Amino acid sequence: MPVPSVLRDLSPSALVAGFVAVLVGYTSSAVIIFQAAEAAGAGPAQIGAWLSMLGLGMGLTSLGLSLHYRQPVLTAWSTPGAALLATSLPGYSLPEAIGVFLFSAALVLLCGVTGLFARLMRRIPPSIAAAMLAGVLLRFGIDAFAALHVDFPLVGAMCAAYLIGKRWLPRYTILLVLATGLGVAWAAGDIATQRTALRFATPSFIMPAFSPAALIGVGIPLFVVSMASQNAPGVATLRAAGYTVPVSPLMIWTGLATLVLAPFGGFSVCLAAITAAICMGPEAHPDPARRYTAAAAAGGFYLIAGVFGGSIGTLFDALPQPLIATVAGLALLSTIGNSLHQALDDASEREAAVVTFLLTASHITLLGVGAAFWGLLGGLAVLALRRRPRAATRKVTSSDADPTEEGVAQRG
Repeated sequence: MPVPSVLRDLSPSALVAGFVAVLVGYTSSAVIIFQAAEAAGAGPAQIGAWLSMLGLGMGLTSLGLSLHYRQPVLTAWSTPGAALLATSLPGYSLPEAIGVFLFSAALVLLCGVTGLFARLMRRIPPSIAAAMLAGVLLRFGIDAFAALHVDFPLVGAMCAAYLIGKRWLPRYTILLVLATGLGVAWAAGDIATQRTALRFATPSFIMPAFSPAALIGVGIPLFVVSMASQNAPGVATLRAAGYTVPVSPLMIWTGLATLVLAPFGGFSVCLAAITAAICMGPEAHPDPARRYTAAAAAGGFYLIAGVFGGSIGTLFDALPQPLIATVAGLALLSTIGNSLHQALDDASEREAAVVTFLLTASHITLLGVGAAFWGLLGGLAVLALRRRPRAATRKVTSSDADPTEEGVAQRG
């Protein structure tokens, strides 16, 4: 695509929309990436490298796909996937975590190459996937309010900012929460400024290790969560906005990007949904055909954020833990609520969803396999057992009610 054509389509509103999308993405969930990297055993320097690789990966894919298709295709890391890693990776080594990233990326790539994405996702009812996600995220919501006991002035102010933001500034709620937390922590002298520094992150290659327990207990749930809560909503967001990008190539490119970045800590590059919507509305550009420039601009801002990933890592290392826990929990509050609503909405699947939710939230480890997998398996088992008798009953009832000669012969 000629550069002058892109420049003609670009507008100040598209630039602002791209910047806001990146800002919201980082402020709402970068702390969860920080927690996931810590759970994997990464230090501050490695965490900065992880954020750097993710920023570069999201920047290149957002920029390339948006310019190629001339449609607003925005990518993101999997926030629910990071939350799952933060709860499931403790006990595994850093090389095993990298093996999990590669395994999950290979499954995404396989879905794109074979076109199995839609068929695979239909195998797992949305209620079960939502219940598993809610169980994974429950700890973050609890930790946010448990932090009130640790630092009431800080966490109380952040909760108040959340309520105010939800009422008057819904798009910038988490940004307001973060700004409030930083202000209160700064005034109290709780930010370790000596730990912060402007630095570039140096990529660090980590040789993967493949553990069956890690691949089954963390890798499969990471794949399911990323596909169900990131890629599926990402495709739905594109369709709802009137864009018809072919899905399989998107899975192929995001899967390849993750495969390349995984040994350096890039655990997941997926389609964006919430932040992508910022680039698809009339605020981004009055002309829908030119809104791709907003996603392309976001890709450029992601690249800048990736270059300074080391600074982001040291920043989070300098912040008080209650601030990080509260931002993460409040950022996921809507996701937890929506997941629970979707999980419990269908009465015929409610019991199976509750089993999935409770098993996942229990954080049990059986046979070396984590709770998310057992929650998924338990919910599917309950659903299968509940549906099979009803199917048999319907068959018998249909035969008994058949007044024809053939029906009489069957009963005889």
